[in-house]
Amino acid sequence: MWDTSTSQLALLELLVRGVLVRRRAQDEVWRALAELPWTQLTRRRDELGVVDARRHELVALLARVWPTWGESLAALTALGLPPTPDGWSRYLDSERASRVPPVPSQVNRRTAAALVAPHSKATLTVRRLAALGDVEPTHDGAVRMKPPAGLVARTRRGEVDLSAVAAVLGEVSLPERAMKDGLRLEGPIRAVLLVENLGAFSDLPPLDGWLVVHVAGWDTATVTRLFELIGTVPVIHFGDLDPAGVRIYRHLRERRRDLLWFVPPFAAELIDAHGLQGVWPDELDLQDVPELVCELARRGLWLEQEPIAIDPRTPESLEGLLAESVREDTAIR
Repeated sequence: MWDTSTSQLALLELLVRGVLVRRRAQDEVWRALAELPWTQLTRRRDELGVVDARRHELVALLARVWPTWGESLAALTALGLPPTPDGWSRYLDSERASRVPPVPSQVNRRTAAALVAPHSKATLTVRRLAALGDVEPTHDGAVRMKPPAGLVARTRRGEVDLSAVAAVLGEVSLPERAMKDGLRLEGPIRAVLLVENLGAFSDLPPLDGWLVVHVAGWDTATVTRLFELIGTVPVIHFGDLDPAGVRIYRHLRERRRDLLWFVPPFAAELIDAHGLQGVWPDELDLQDVPELVCELARRGLWLEQEPIAIDPRTPESLEGLLAESVREDTAIR
């Protein structure tokens, strides 16, 4: 137990302050200390005190499990930090901040965390971000897409015909850093189709003039930047007809209020052959969702998007949804 910083800090705080407040992070060591003869409960709830006559036993234990506790206490004191888990975390952050090497203006958030936090997957707190100065941590996602003919990507480094690249490779990828660095899309886009699953994205038949984009589940940070590039072009979401699909659609709609949901009428014909038994949570909000989704919820069924993606009726149904949305938009104006 005593080989962890959390436990060692509990001993140090008890020695320096004379009391130790019970914290969730130190609950195990607090309970262990409460059973020792040189501690006692104070008048305050969940607070341990040290028996003065036996303080030397606390010092002996601390010296054994943390030989350099004196130097560590001096370092904390010099920075005005308490001998607590939070104080120790602040001290270690300050040490890492003092060793940050020169880095580019943009750096991946994992790399940033490896420099200013305990490890690459640690949280980049406000304090740790401040240690980076003007450096911007990046998510570094990428948008996989199938562009329509004539779509060009232009940056300060030059331009590339995305449709020509896709004609060779089958698809293209737009990195987040390029989109943040002033990338522009130029050329005709009749509509944008967001496809949730990779299989459906890969196997969907070609759609003339459509920009087809793979949006993997909840990883929507990068596609949000794509919304900024496409302006008022109609955007349609195509995903699974299940609880997660409902939540993903609502999540995307928070970022694109005019987002449409593709649930073709013929999907009802696929339920008997492809419907899956699945639970629909009672608390799931089904207001304003397509009627077929409500029917699936009533029957306790889910329908994956892949059978819809390869159905020969899908391109025509998508065109019908697009035409309907254009008519409604024209009527509103």
